[in-house]
Formats: sequence, structure tokens, C-alpha cells
Amino acid sequence: MRVCGIKGLVASRCLAEVLTVRPGSTIVLSTPAPAGYGPATLARAYSLPKPTVGDVGTVVILDEGADPNLESDLNTYRSTYGLPACTTANGCFAQYNEHGGTPLAPSKSRIGKEFDEEVGVETSLDVDMASAACPTCHIIELTVNRDIFSSNDKAASDFGPAVDTAAKLGASSVSISYQFAPDATLDLGPVAGDFFHPGMAITSSSGDGGYEGAPDGWPQDLPDVTSVGGTSLYTTGKNTFEEVGWDYGGSGCATDLGPAIGQPATVSAACNGLRASTDVSADADPNTGVAVYDSYAPFSHQPYGWIVVGGTSVSSPFIAGLYARAGNLTQVEGPNTLYGDPAKDFNDITAGSNYYPGGCTPAVICTAGPGWDGPTGRGTPHGLGGF
Repeated sequence: MRVCGIKGLVASRCLAEVLTVRPGSTIVLSTPAPAGYGPATLARAYSLPKPTVGDVGTVVILDEGADPNLESDLNTYRSTYGLPACTTANGCFAQYNEHGGTPLAPSKSRIGKEFDEEVGVETSLDVDMASAACPTCHIIELTVNRDIFSSNDKAASDFGPAVDTAAKLGASSVSISYQFAPDATLDLGPVAGDFFHPGMAITSSSGDGGYEGAPDGWPQDLPDVTSVGGTSLYTTGKNTFEEVGWDYGGSGCATDLGPAIGQPATVSAACNGLRASTDVSADADPNTGVAVYDSYAPFSHQPYGWIVVGGTSVSSPFIAGLYARAGNLTQVEGPNTLYGDPAKDFNDITAGSNYYPGGCTPAVICTAGPGWDGPTGRGTPHGLGGF
């Protein structure tokens, strides 16, 4: 079940999917202990080194709304999995607004409280996945304005200044788990310039609606943003896994943008020379979802606690964490370095489709196969070498 679903709200477009007690139910599955994948399982699946290995980078998370419980919830997650504390006191954690000032205050209105509660799940998911990918990284959360009833472009444009703020704060990577309808104002206007920050990785969710065709969603369609798709990650043994393209992971083509920076002509050819999504992927299926801890419930007053979450909102902050942990950012401009790394640095996902029935043209945009494909990009991480 999609987290951000208040009817009539333009800005509520996060890409988190919560596992419910049964298919078709609207009752979220909450448990007294974690039920989804934790950091150790994800590390085994993606051949990551020991938690202490890697650069001490800074991951900046952009999320709408306010969540005053975020630091406490984050450290419940981290302590449960034996990760080091990440607090304001020890300098690991910080919250600001999109311009770098005091974090957005909790809403006092009914609709604002409902909005904050919904996106609170997204916010907890994002910082938990950044932690899983990079246990030693610093984490900053920027509270983006809740443009609840604003136009698509107004709601989306708040993310541009937030990206600039992240750069000023020294971010190694930035994750955006939201998607908006693209148009010339967003793709070609001034806000697009906010996303060009060489040396800072910017990741964005590819979408949770399957094959999007053309145009696909913003800001993951921008050439200087790494579009992160989704897979279904199945355990076949303690240390063995099987991975296929997630049915609902996003893919598609831009209509007014050239190829992603570094994207080979052999890839963009699938979109007639325009930007093709995605670039890389990781687990996103809620049925093979991750454990998340969230207690912020200003509207219902019924905090979830431990829940299982999927969506490409899982994969984007996870990949952002790997960029920060690897620390090889001096040459990063969009996804360019991903395409320059050898195949051994990625798990090539060769099965799965996000478009039924009949497929799409060309099939590589909606069907996983050897090499690059739309649903999974270059594949999923195999160690830190690809970042």
C-alpha cells in the first residue's frame, strides 16, 4: 500500500510502499520486532564489506513535512541492529529546513498532521536505509516545505533549493524519494540547474508504477541525477539470494532531455537518443521489503513501530549511502561513473518485467535482460567498487 495517498494532495508523492496484513488490506503490518530485511542481510546480498569499512561521508535526505521523532526513531533502528549511535550530540545527525535554517515545525492543522504522519514513514525509511548502506556516515535531513495544495511545479521546485543547501552543507550524496510529473519548466527551467553539483551524488527514485513510457517522472529524469530502480530480492539460503526486476519499478524515457551524463549511446538509443531510465537499482519490492522503525503519529495517535517497507524509496537512499561510503566522488557528475565501472561491480539482473501485457518497444526499456535494461539499469551493487 502506498504511504503517501491523501486524496487531493499534489505534493504527497513519496514512493514508499508499506506491507499490509494481507493483500488488498489497508491495515499496515506492524510487529514488535523487525520483520523485514536489516542491514546485515542487505550487506550479504550486495557483497558489502564490514560496517566499519568505508569513508565517513555525509548523506543528506530530502523529505517533505516535519518529523520531530526522527532522531529517536533512527537510533532505535540503529541500536536494534548494533549500529553506532547517530545523534545531534555526537555530531552525526542534524535536521534543517530546505534553506539550512530551523527545521519545519509540526503542523497544527488536521490535514497538515495527516500529511506529516504519512510522509513520516518515508522519512524514517530514508534515514534507516542510509544507515544500512553506510553505518559510519553522517546523516542530515532537510525538511522540505509541505506544499499540500500547491501545483505540481510549485511542490517540486522546493526540492531545488534543498539540493543547493545540501551542497553548502558538504553533502557527499543526496537522496530524493519523491516523483513529480515532468514538464519544460522542471526539465529545462531554472530549478533544473539546482541539480548540477559535480562531486556530489544525487539519487532519485525511478517510480513505483512500472513502465512509465515517455515522459517519465521528475527529478530522476534529469541527466545529472542518478535514477534508482527496484528489484525483488529473495533469500535462497543464509548467504545466497535471487534477484529479479520488480514488477512495479519505474522505467521510461525523457521527452526533452539528452542522455544522462556518461550514459552510453548504446543505452540512450533505446529512447531515440534521449535520457533513458534507470541507471542502477536495489531491493524495492514490499514483499521482500526492509525493516523500518517509525513512531510519529500526530494525526492517528497510533504509532506503527516496526513495519516492512518497499518502493523505490528504499533503493534511492540505499544507493546514496553507498556513494557516500565509497568516497569516490571527485569525478561524479550524475550517474557517469556507474557507466564507467566494470560489470563485476554490479549484479546483472536478467529476469523480470515492469509492463504487462505485451511488453514495450524496444523491450529493453521494460524487461530485464543481460547488460543494461530499463527496470534495473546496470544492475544492483556488488560491493563498493561501482561507486
